[in-house]
Amino acid sequence: MIIRKYTSIDCLSTLRLFYDTVHTVNAADYSKRQLNAWATGKEDVEIWNKTLLNNYSVVAEIDGITVGFGDIDETGYLNRLYVGANFQRIGVAAAICDELEKYCPHKKIVVHSSITAKGFFVKRSYVIIREQKVERRGVLLTNLVMEKIL
Repeated sequence: MIIRKYTSIDCLSTLRLFYDTVHTVNAADYSKRQLNAWATGKEDVEIWNKTLLNNYSVVAEIDGITVGFGDIDETGYLNRLYVGANFQRIGVAAAICDELEKYCPHKKIVVHSSITAKGFFVKRSYVIIREQKVERRGVLLTNLVMEKIL
């Protein structure tokens, strides 16, 4: 597995992985309506690329295939961490998270974790601050505000 910095060339593969992961991995914890609001398949490519370029973003590859990606901003907000359904539980998310945590210029990282990813973050010493409801396209989704002190 290779972890490398995100480039614009990765935009479409990360968008595809995001959609596929939400609609497979997260399907056990969220309704179809919630999944469709979270990942429509019609996300704005330019905005997606711009936010990943503006944050510290990395891509995980195995044999040249994008299997995961994540990003963190300059405030310590871990914005995205997604791993393809066929690459779960083999260390991809941990490797991405290790890289993002190393980059963080602050002593604290905050993530808005899905219900699905809660256990992953708890194992990495993130603490649940609160549960919250967020609205996506008129649909409420539950996530968890979690933080880790470095």
